[in-house]
Amino acid sequence: MGELRRGERRWDVYLEAEATGAGTVRGRIHFVAPGDHRATGWIFLEPGEREVRDRFGEFSAVELWHFLEALEPGSASTG
Repeated sequence: MGELRRGERRWDVYLEAEATGAGTVRGRIHFVAPGDHRATGWIFLEPGEREVRDRFGEFSAVELWHFLEALEPGSASTG
């Protein structure tokens, strides 16, 4: 979805969307830097993938930095 930069720090930002099987799509944000991968929990629940992308697009870079800073290193989980 893009990247975040602050000084020398650079993070690639990805949006993961997954059908729930209940007619909705859930989504979470991944932040990836060399040697580090952090992810939010499933923070979106929308009728479709497009709506998840639209909701993600409502976040500013500052808000994404707040998410990233609140996550512990290595917080990405597979479940």
